[in-house]
Amino acid sequence: MSSSTGCLEQKFKEIDAFIDSLPSLQGALVTVLHKAQEIYGYLPKELQLHISKRLDVPSAHVYGVVSFYSFFTMEPKGQCKISICMGTACFVCGAEAVLKQFEEELGIGPGETTADSAFSLDALRCLGACSLAPVVMINEKVYGKVSPSQVKSILAEYKHRTTEGGSHHD
Repeated sequence: MSSSTGCLEQKFKEIDAFIDSLPSLQGALVTVLHKAQEIYGYLPKELQLHISKRLDVPSAHVYGVVSFYSFFTMEPKGQCKISICMGTACFVCGAEAVLKQFEEELGIGPGETTADSAFSLDALRCLGACSLAPVVMINEKVYGKVSPSQVKSILAEYKHRTTEGGSHHD
């Protein structure tokens, strides 16, 4: 058994313990998927199949839920998850230029992760902070009224943390 398989098996045990702690499995799929993504970071096929078996839900249904909700991801994300709001208010206030600056600085596009797994970049429809447009969210921290000229300094905060092995949660 490879070390990655062993690691996945350990994650299965954590998810199994969570499932076992639920008062009922009826309608628990989304809750279990949220917990699985919190534990594992993303929802690979093997994990979806495991959840399908444990909840006695068809695997096609699990995949349908995972692929429908934008919160869920089937690809690993970086330590620092960057989300650029592209909703109407943010778009009108220059979010597209902010996104392009992040793309240039990181060398990746929306939906991609840097080779070192330090950063992921996503463009979202709305982060719900329209009065702060354009809005950028990195992990749980919200940055408002972001201009392209601020991107480099914002990233510098996180580049220091990812290279030093520091915490990436705010």
